[in-house]
Amino acid sequence: MVTVLSPRHGHNRAMADHTPSPDLLRTITEGASNFRDLGGLKARDGRRVRAGAVYRSDHLARLTAEGARALPALPVRVSADFRGVQERAATPYAIEGVRVLPLSVEPSVFRRLNAFMQNGAVPSTEQTVGMMCETYRDFVTEHAATFGRLLRHLASHDDPLVFHCTAGKDRTGYAAALLLSVLGVERDTILDDYLLTNRLYRRDPGAEGHGPAHVMNVLWQVQPAFLHAAFDEIDQRHGGVQRYLLGPAGLSATELQALRERLLAG
Repeated sequence: MVTVLSPRHGHNRAMADHTPSPDLLRTITEGASNFRDLGGLKARDGRRVRAGAVYRSDHLARLTAEGARALPALPVRVSADFRGVQERAATPYAIEGVRVLPLSVEPSVFRRLNAFMQNGAVPSTEQTVGMMCETYRDFVTEHAATFGRLLRHLASHDDPLVFHCTAGKDRTGYAAALLLSVLGVERDTILDDYLLTNRLYRRDPGAEGHGPAHVMNVLWQVQPAFLHAAFDEIDQRHGGVQRYLLGPAGLSATELQALRERLLAG
């Protein structure tokens, strides 16, 4: 059984390994990994992210028959899929009662790795971390409108939604961080939620790819440096999340307010 996490009381910064406490446990499905509810995280104004409205996950192609039935029973009605074209073709899925919203963001880190290794060179751990940081900057600079589409959908639709990529860690992690920023969640709390991936994600051998162990260990985990790279790009280039969303992400002030009103409670 896969546990869906609902961080009702926020995360404890003292937990060095970011292990979720027992009161974070919620329901549910089978065959997914890194699947959790964003509900319960506390915003600066004292409200909390509404439970049961937005979930994040790895890809859903491995859901068992029981898991495929449980997902719409949450009830999730929309799956926003950040995978690239080839990724979706390699592991397609269809879940009765769940509409797929394609939001393709191609995984640029593999392009960088292939270019680096084409002449037999092998990147160091530090170089691989640097490539991942560049990938997160790409999320900000090259894919602002795509991530903006997710936020616009959430602002204008009431149906519960899950968003995912392949591992549910990078494109998904950035999307979660952006959404939580809009809702006024502190960055330390956002980082804690982001780092839960290192405890919850179970590698899918069919989706991992191949390469030197030290390189793959960087690719299949998350590090604070990755998310910091994205936030630094947003802050330095655009003057903060609000201006970034009103600018290249393409949202309006009305949509941002609607998003907060819909997804914050109490």
